Amino acid sequence: METHEAINEILNDLVKINNDRIVGYERAITEAKDLDIDLKAIFEAMIRQSSEYKEELAGKIKQDNGIVEDGTTASGKIYHAWMEIKHTFTDSDRHSILSSCEFTEDAAQRAYEAALSADTLTDAEIKQLIADEQVGLKKSHDLIKNQRNAHKALLK
Repeated sequence: METHEAINEILNDLVKINNDRIVGYERAITEAKDLDIDLKAIFEAMIRQSSEYKEELAGKIKQDNGIVEDGTTASGKIYHAWMEIKHTFTDSDRHSILSSCEFTEDAAQRAYEAALSADTLTDAEIKQLIADEQVGLKKSHDLIKNQRNAHKALLK
């Protein structure tokens, strides 16, 4: 049987994965070189997308009188700490920034797939919201991957 707590937990997991994306893309903007203006614009669009998705998810949680979490996922915190260490030892180039962003996009896709396959999620409206957001995130993933591949091809 569907419980409000289980649904809110799923929605909060997606809020946190969007928070991971926001933190990751803010970091990517900082790491991008001044010549990577195109990437900075893409990253800013990704931040806006996650902010919008987070608000949609939070609205559903609040509608059910739930509490919206504001942190990031545990794996996101570990990943961001690893990125800090990696940055200390290597230069941030376009390819490595895009590869890191693709890693975050892969994690978002897995989180949304898990949410959609959860047995406790039977509310059609919420399922549709999650499916719609996943489609948008897949487009973002593909854009990042295409940017990475295009840059890689230029290096050959």
